[in-house]
Amino acid sequence: MEHTVITLKKGEGRTLKSGGMWVYDNEIESVMGHAADGDIVAVHDFDGYPMGKGFFNSNSKIRIRLMARNKAQEIDRDFIKMRVRRAWEYRKKTVDTSSCRVIFGEADWLPGLVVDKFSDVLVVQSLALGIDRFKEWILADLKECMAEDGIQIRGVYERSDAKVRRQEGMELKKGFLGPEFSTKVEIEENGVRYLVDVAEGQKTGYFLDQKYNRKAIQRLCKDAKVLDCFTHTGSFALNAGIAGASSVLGVDASQLAVRQAQENAALNGLTGRVTFLCRDVFELLPELERQGETFDVVVLDPPAFTKSRNSVKNAVKGYREINLRAMKLVRDGGYLATCSCSHFMDADLFAKTIHQAAANVHRRLRQVEFRTQAPDHPILWAAEESYYLKFYIFQVCLDL
Repeated sequence: MEHTVITLKKGEGRTLKSGGMWVYDNEIESVMGHAADGDIVAVHDFDGYPMGKGFFNSNSKIRIRLMARNKAQEIDRDFIKMRVRRAWEYRKKTVDTSSCRVIFGEADWLPGLVVDKFSDVLVVQSLALGIDRFKEWILADLKECMAEDGIQIRGVYERSDAKVRRQEGMELKKGFLGPEFSTKVEIEENGVRYLVDVAEGQKTGYFLDQKYNRKAIQRLCKDAKVLDCFTHTGSFALNAGIAGASSVLGVDASQLAVRQAQENAALNGLTGRVTFLCRDVFELLPELERQGETFDVVVLDPPAFTKSRNSVKNAVKGYREINLRAMKLVRDGGYLATCSCSHFMDADLFAKTIHQAAANVHRRLRQVEFRTQAPDHPILWAAEESYYLKFYIFQVCLDL
């Protein structure tokens, strides 16, 4: 099949040549042929060397998202089935698949698409026009793979309601793909039960990327007094409670999130020992300090303070402020778990910011461990956007 040929400018395509999957609008020298938005095109270097095939979108700054590097590879049903099967086989080897991210966009070589599995429900988020055309194939192939392993999917819900779709010239979409079902789905993770609201929860309903980081704090929390900041639906707080914490306070600015967290606490028989408060964390932490409160373990799991390179400087101030406030509330020899979920806040800058916070409040940090996102959110080297979660556990000691 003949495809429209997109030729790059001389010296451009650095992301593509280093293993990435994107071609930006300002890297293109010429277009030979006519490509409708969403069509598969061939990508050539300035000298005509074939670099692969991907789907084209004139509405997006990411003009081409690569699907294959082999110039002879057809992007057909068999190709999609192969990609899907490999994604599922990878999850079976690396994570507990009862609830997991089954497809993670570029890191599974299916750019722009996310599929999460919550028990027997799939939630799909499609953020690129080209991959949207393969959505039905991908979901059918996933169901087939899972059925072979004895897993029957009872429903699919679409959460393609992220505003970034408008940058691709796409409308926001949300709703059932097939038969309707209760959108509150019960899952179990690390021994903790949750009700996941796939229709109204953030993004696809629940943040699966912190699964093993939540488990990592359990051993620190037995008999501990714990503060969980930006608790969302209570996941870190409930892991602390299940692990035997003496008391846990989870804080979030969203009343809806707090209500869901309280429901999850009741589901696990933790009401009373694990409590939740609807407050702005930045306002609450100084109040707790003035009251003389201290905790054995403090968890910081804030939303991304930066979603672009332009706001990184302000994000550094936010991360530094929240971390130094938290360190003041950790008793001498207690523990701080802190993270950033923005790929623009790179690992070195995040570490430097935490170090500055510790110096400002005269605390010494002893690193217990450094972690990233769970393996079902694989980090594809050369695709920097796939590496976003940085998670530290520190012992916090007074600078005596």
